[in-house]
Amino acid sequence: MANPTWTHGGHRIGDARRKESERPLEAGPSPLPSRGGGRQPEVVVVQEGRARSTWRAVTVPSEHGGWGLTLEPVVLGLLIAPSVAGVTLGVTAFLTFLVRTPLKLALVDLRRDRWLARSRLATKVAAVELTAIAILAMVATALAGPGWWAAVAVAVPFVAVELWFDIRSRSRRLAPELCGAIGVCAVVAAITIAAGEDRAMAAALWVLLAARAVAAIPFVRTQILRLRAAADIPVDVHFADVAQVAAVVLGAFAVALVGSTIAGFIALIAMAALQLTWLRRPPVPAKVLGTRQMGLGLALVIVTAAGVALT
Repeated sequence: MANPTWTHGGHRIGDARRKESERPLEAGPSPLPSRGGGRQPEVVVVQEGRARSTWRAVTVPSEHGGWGLTLEPVVLGLLIAPSVAGVTLGVTAFLTFLVRTPLKLALVDLRRDRWLARSRLATKVAAVELTAIAILAMVATALAGPGWWAAVAVAVPFVAVELWFDIRSRSRRLAPELCGAIGVCAVVAAITIAAGEDRAMAAALWVLLAARAVAAIPFVRTQILRLRAAADIPVDVHFADVAQVAAVVLGAFAVALVGSTIAGFIALIAMAALQLTWLRRPPVPAKVLGTRQMGLGLALVIVTAAGVALT
């Protein structure tokens, strides 16, 4: 799940920091005098700090919730259908999550007709990561055959929607966050198919994790809004309520596809019930909210895997 970025006074928090990191890195004379009364040799302490900030901005995703949303389908797929090809696809999934950051930065700068030091670095990092993804995909195909590409093909439209918003610097809206989360859930289907499981099981697991995303993302967005809103300004929680119900309905389709996912469906219902309860209590700090979501996601994965194994 992508962690929402919120605004203050119409400007995104952190924009000033990003603008600072986009300035050219230049060495300048030190303001400290030397023992002889002149200036010390030029130093690049500040510039090195900016370079590290730029490197982090280009290589490290800002969507903290995305780590969990990527981990869940990988772990679930490998618990239910472990294979060497599945591990390869799991690594590919994490690289795909990582490459989104430099690729987005490079495409945004290209669309805005500007080319900064950040743009050049992002292009190089994206090229390296995309090359690694292509190599790993070829290895997985050699190990398991091309069948798992069917899951990728179904996920492409969701990823394309997310990328469309990314290029236009609108990635924090609900639609791209949901599409991106549903798209990454395809990893569980790809891993399952690569291990030789039938496609009904692959689809059921994908639908179940997609339902978890449908419940979690609107809930988190609403809780962050409540946390940031003034005490005398109420925040409407009805859309998050509807999302919990929609998630349960979607999860029922997973059970209709494969009955052994019933344990995961029950866990999904429990998660939705908890979130409905939390929406009516004071919001917790963002770190607590993120920790809870990680715990809920992993609990759903473990219960689902155990239910499939025991059925």
